[in-house]
Amino acid sequence: MKKITFTKKQKTIGTVFLVVLVLFTAWVLWANTALTVTNVTLTEENLPEVFDGYKIAHISDLHDGEMGKDNIKLLEALKEAQPDIIVFTGDMVDSRRIDVSLTLRFAEGAVEIAPCYYIPGNHESRIPEEYEKLKAGLKSAGVTILENTIAEIKKDGEKITIAGVIDPAFDESADQSVYPDVMRGFLTSLPERDGYAVLLSHRPELFDVYREAGFDLVLTGHAHGGQARLPFFGAVYVPSQGWFPKYTEGVYTEELTDMVISRGIGNSSVPIRFNNRPELIIIELKTK
Repeated sequence: MKKITFTKKQKTIGTVFLVVLVLFTAWVLWANTALTVTNVTLTEENLPEVFDGYKIAHISDLHDGEMGKDNIKLLEALKEAQPDIIVFTGDMVDSRRIDVSLTLRFAEGAVEIAPCYYIPGNHESRIPEEYEKLKAGLKSAGVTILENTIAEIKKDGEKITIAGVIDPAFDESADQSVYPDVMRGFLTSLPERDGYAVLLSHRPELFDVYREAGFDLVLTGHAHGGQARLPFFGAVYVPSQGWFPKYTEGVYTEELTDMVISRGIGNSSVPIRFNNRPELIIIELKTK
């Protein structure tokens, strides 16, 4: 067998390539477990003055994930932020690797920091028996579950409304083409509300429906930030939106409705994020 030899230049190129590959791999692995805290300040037209400075911690798409043992890093970040409430906008569990006990341990820690509100996402819709166990555990821990209903938060004679809807995937007879109509039905079924209203819903792509319903603030997740993000281009693909999707992270405003999208914490069918760190959002509400 003929011996293969390399020139000095080829060896140098090969060494550089290997070093770059190792560093790139290390960076990707680090970024998948390095929680980032995104602070958002929103000046709201209809917010009562007594709620000026009110803080909402927004967590989405935990997917049975862990930021440190039993999510200690996530809990520490929540404590440091000192939110007035914590909201979970769906997919706390993952239908492919269910670990309800892990999720409940995190919820038990979260309720010690602030009152918690939860809505289910599409993954919860796939596991009806386990979802009932999850709900029972969350209620026992003190989490308020919003399934097409509302809760009121009162302060010094004023109030804001927190509304929550289930994911359209809970309607087994519907496909994604009619999800906007399914969501309109859910929103129509909500109890009457007045004043400043926050909506918890899993899917950001239904923003037009939320705006039509007249909510002041909408908190969503689901898109995982697009899972993979390219510099200058953003998200590459989201199954519910297609290639180069519009709604994957950040703040969107149309008329008097703001929508804040979380990139989420965990992963689902694709186990690795790229250029897309797990995210906890802290929203501070300000009056005009």
